[in-house]
Amino acid sequence: MAIAVQGEFHGEYMPAGVTIKLEQGNAGKHCHDLMRILEEKNRIDFEVPEQASDPRLSLDYLFGEARGQMFGILECADADGEVVILKAFSGQYNGIWKVEGWVPPLFNVDRFDELVCGTDHKIKELGNQIDRLPEGEERRLLAVRRKKMSQNLMKEIHALYHVFNFRSQAKPLSDFFPHGIPTGAGDCCAPKLLNHAARTGLKPVGLAEFFWGRSNRSGTRRHSMFYLPCTEKCLPILGFMMQGMEPQHG
Repeated sequence: MAIAVQGEFHGEYMPAGVTIKLEQGNAGKHCHDLMRILEEKNRIDFEVPEQASDPRLSLDYLFGEARGQMFGILECADADGEVVILKAFSGQYNGIWKVEGWVPPLFNVDRFDELVCGTDHKIKELGNQIDRLPEGEERRLLAVRRKKMSQNLMKEIHALYHVFNFRSQAKPLSDFFPHGIPTGAGDCCAPKLLNHAARTGLKPVGLAEFFWGRSNRSGTRRHSMFYLPCTEKCLPILGFMMQGMEPQHG
């Protein structure tokens, strides 16, 4: 399997006639190594001693109501040609964005927490007020207010995202989704991995992603199976993110 990002799908972000490919390479083997560690340790914070582990990071989480999650490996080369292995999980893990040994999200987590803690409390308070009110104009107005507050919070959160490529360029997430940013855009494994590689001067060599845990409700993701980056949330930004990698002219 390989990601192939072509100009005709990505407008200004990939010149016509240019295709950038990122093969799976040895990343698939490294994924199998990661699967064995997950099975053995039953937690994702396996780089810290067991006595210091966080119970929220147990793999039991992925086999319950939350269902499974995507994991990915990006094999890279540093400036000296040495192999560097990056790993990522999609989105949050049981409400946690940063875990030791895994690449971070595309935004500053502290700033995210500041935004969410302040506004989310107000949104929940409004929800409690709405639940106590009978049907009528006051309830409707509060519901409109809560919806607007939630929409503004999402705009502020999306503004925290910085999408980097291998030319040291950065763009806001909104540039790639002119008709509205899909939920979870920028939080998948491939964008996380490529963003971290670009920001730390690493050259991608191979990428692979697999699903771990209980199958999703639609049945499109199954335990331990490999999948390519998603079309809706990943492909619109990968054309920009992969700029600066070695192109193939078609």
